[in-house]
Amino acid sequence: MNALDMARTAYSSNTAPIRTHQSTEFDVFAQITSRLKAAAARGRAGFPDLVAAIHDNRRLWILLAGDVAGEENRLPQQLRAQLFYLAEFSLQHSAKVLDGTGEPGVLVDINTAVMRGLRQQEAAA
Repeated sequence: MNALDMARTAYSSNTAPIRTHQSTEFDVFAQITSRLKAAAARGRAGFPDLVAAIHDNRRLWILLAGDVAGEENRLPQQLRAQLFYLAEFSLQHSAKVLDGTGEPGVLVDINTAVMRGLRQQEAAA
């Protein structure tokens, strides 16, 4: 590679987008939410997939709750409290979905609202 080629590649745009914490979180929420929707749409036949998606959704919310409960978290206190409440609600509602007394659409709605908030936060940054 000669100096001219090196100069061209050094200042060319990088094809890999810069990942932020918000975009990473958004992608995880989007993937799990998509799986929840798809499994719920299949009814009884989709129940094993729904169980797997709920398991992953619970893991996500447990991680999120631990993060917002930590002292080093820089989000505003009120937002941290709201996210912690949503985590608790999601965990409780997941149990209801699994025992047949709750609807998975509620989990989808919560995740979708969080994804909207992540997009707004990323756009503001």
